[in-house]
Amino acid sequence: MDKSVEDITPARLAGTPAVAQWAVIVAISAVVGGALQMAGIPAALFLGPLAAGVVAGVNGATVRVPMAFYRIAQGVVGILIAQALTPQILTTFREEWLLFVPVVLSVLMASSLLGYLISRWHVLPGTAGVWGASPGGATAMVLMAEAFGADVRLVAFMQYLRVIFVAVAAAIVARFFAEASDVPAPAVVWFPAIDVTNFSWTVTLIALGVPLGVFLKVPAGAMLVPMVVGTALHLCGYASYQLPEWLLVAGYALIGWSIGLSFTRQVVRHAARALPQIAASIVALILFCCALAFMLSRILGIDLLTAYLATSPGGMDSIAIIASASGKVDLPLVMALQAVRFFFVLVLGAPIARLVARWVR
Repeated sequence: MDKSVEDITPARLAGTPAVAQWAVIVAISAVVGGALQMAGIPAALFLGPLAAGVVAGVNGATVRVPMAFYRIAQGVVGILIAQALTPQILTTFREEWLLFVPVVLSVLMASSLLGYLISRWHVLPGTAGVWGASPGGATAMVLMAEAFGADVRLVAFMQYLRVIFVAVAAAIVARFFAEASDVPAPAVVWFPAIDVTNFSWTVTLIALGVPLGVFLKVPAGAMLVPMVVGTALHLCGYASYQLPEWLLVAGYALIGWSIGLSFTRQVVRHAARALPQIAASIVALILFCCALAFMLSRILGIDLLTAYLATSPGGMDSIAIIASASGKVDLPLVMALQAVRFFFVLVLGAPIARLVARWVR
């Protein structure tokens, strides 16, 4: 973690028993996460625990998430990504790769430039701005950033602020171009019936992939090894996975608490000071993607709403909900382009971050 942001932590919770600290954290997580979920905010079940961890962290909480649990949560995220990369997406990519690759590279170049400027102008320390600007899966980018030494607290702040901005912008655009007044989220089934085969694949890949990733010392290996192996098995048709909502919520909570509890008052003040510049960079990236979507629509004949949702910089789950709510959108094209960009960011994120850090120095 980048040490340029100095830790100054008040001791309000330092003398409180660990059980009481966890009780406060869990209660705040439930209240904030539930409120955000009811409001339709994307990633609500991650943001609630993250907010609870931040509140506890800046008030001197001494409890921490055990590393073993944190790594298991990373494995859950890895399987979540593997599950999202379907054979249909692979087929669409084979058919449209000449369209996908230039679009994805354009978005990556734009986000890398914004990340460079944020780091060059010292808006955020180190490579936090580079990782924060990466237009991939927010949780995965946070975990990758941590593995490569960026300040994960500020990366999480920037990533999830972008997720919210993108989701709100996409919902507004969908309502403007589509004849749908609502963009409903699917009903949440907390305790679904367990599919023994699919759930067994999920548990096995996490149980074997997480320790293997740690043993191999792969950066973010606890997430990447289950993700890579799981994706290969899924795309080849050998395995499918089941991630019940209760398991996803547990994984999100563990990651959110782990990041949030590392926040201090000085980190929060630093993030608040950087808010205008970060918000401006997010809006700039959204506008760039709007221009890219308009160009695709005009040149290739893709309808404008499909083009916009396909090029939106991140928030793949919320984009899927919005796209599926309109009958006018080519959903396979949208999700394929989103998935391809995410894969490119995973592969190229670390080299780009190191390159930009070298330029900044």
